[in-house]
Amino acid sequence: MTTAAETPAKANPAATDSGDSLPGFVFALSAYFLWGFLPFYLKAVDHIGAIEVVAHRILWSVPIAGGWILWLGRTADLKRALRDWRILGMAAVTATLISINWSIYVWAIANDRALEGSLGYYINPLFTIMLGALVLREKVTRLQLAAIISAFVAVAILTWEGGGLPLVSLGLVFSWGGYAYFRKTLPVGPNQSFFLEVLLLAPVALVYLLWQTLSGDRSFFGDGSWTDTGLLLFAGVATAIPLILYANGAKLLRLSTIGVMQYIVPTMIFLIAVFVFKEPFGWVRLLAFGFIWLALILYVSSILNERRRLRANLPLIEPGTRT
Repeated sequence: MTTAAETPAKANPAATDSGDSLPGFVFALSAYFLWGFLPFYLKAVDHIGAIEVVAHRILWSVPIAGGWILWLGRTADLKRALRDWRILGMAAVTATLISINWSIYVWAIANDRALEGSLGYYINPLFTIMLGALVLREKVTRLQLAAIISAFVAVAILTWEGGGLPLVSLGLVFSWGGYAYFRKTLPVGPNQSFFLEVLLLAPVALVYLLWQTLSGDRSFFGDGSWTDTGLLLFAGVATAIPLILYANGAKLLRLSTIGVMQYIVPTMIFLIAVFVFKEPFGWVRLLAFGFIWLALILYVSSILNERRRLRANLPLIEPGTRT
């Protein structure tokens, strides 16, 4: 799915001190709905190799993301990053992880594994919490711990049902979790860092597409038809526009609001997989997703409890007092 600049629950620390705004809600909701409908686009290009699709997502995101940064006039961080080998090295790591995440997701949709993709994106926030607890020694509440345990039970059920680990789900979880963790260390804004990542990946994507074209296996744009050409050119729009909307929405919303809204995407993927793509969904998978939805309820409850606690601790402002 997403390469939102950070894990949603970590997206904008300043947002914890401000209320939600209608523009922020509209921006974020638009981004999540576009990500939620992304499986339809990926299904339309499922006859094209996953790596080829990802290469086009990277290549055509460069002009869109670059043009957006120029329009915003926020090139200072980018110029500094391009002169700093340490930042470039960190960006190369995050770029590699997000390209792996994209490749797994594109392959999953093309091979009728959208349900596993949905499971992975349901688990992502819980894995981030667990990673923060283990690596950064961040505090985990009882509700969050219960949510993590519930997610582990769901994975165990699917492992038993499938005779092996749900590798698509776990691949998405680990690649996104690693991406979110290392992305926190990048000292540049979300728009600039996304552009930096696709800029670093673009030469590799271009070389791969040229090699594939020169080898005679395929044309630069799939089978060379107008349909494939249009679909692959659209890959940049499908990738960059939701990220731009999300980056702007996250600034104007509370972290708790983003934390709840992020579950729109895996829910939409789940519904599309079951009711549109008609992927198998027996009682065992229903049981597993029941534990996932229980984890969702526990996690969201922990967010709402934290919001109530913060509200209770806010100082009262006397009438007529200037703030």
